[in-house]
Amino acid sequence: MRKIKLYIAVSLDGYIATPSGDVDWLNEIPNPNGIDHGYKELMESVDIVLMGGKTYHQIINFGGQWPYKEKTTYVIARHDTNILKNENIHFLTEDFYKKLIALKAEDGKDIWLVGGGELTTMLLNCGLIDEMQLCQVPIILGKGLPLFPNNPLKSKWKLKDSKSYDTGLVVNTYEKI
Repeated sequence: MRKIKLYIAVSLDGYIATPSGDVDWLNEIPNPNGIDHGYKELMESVDIVLMGGKTYHQIINFGGQWPYKEKTTYVIARHDTNILKNENIHFLTEDFYKKLIALKAEDGKDIWLVGGGELTTMLLNCGLIDEMQLCQVPIILGKGLPLFPNNPLKSKWKLKDSKSYDTGLVVNTYEKI
């Protein structure tokens, strides 16, 4: 059975973006050796990318080509606003819980939950997230979009792995108990 894995960067004070949704602060941490903080390993373990509508549009606004061409992408959104019709991107606007349960039951690699926070909390509250890889960035934003907005339900997690990097980032991997 596939797992849904959250892999996301988070500030020391628990934010995933500035109040406007900006993530440029991630580039403020020096990384002269190009350390990927486990990203390549994650990408090799998944064949589906899952994200919310705001995250989809933010990635589009970065410009350039769609970064997940090798994967099937599902976007959970209120409306189908797919700009990249030629890519393997599917918008789920209704009954997405049923679709995610069906995807988890299919054969294949795992599913990467990219973000954002609202979708993360919804899936967490439904018990659909199996693993969280939180890439803690040594920066305090002071305000912003929290990792778990909108009243997440209490849940218990076990630390599976912790890796620290020369960049100061620490990736803690938790699995659901």
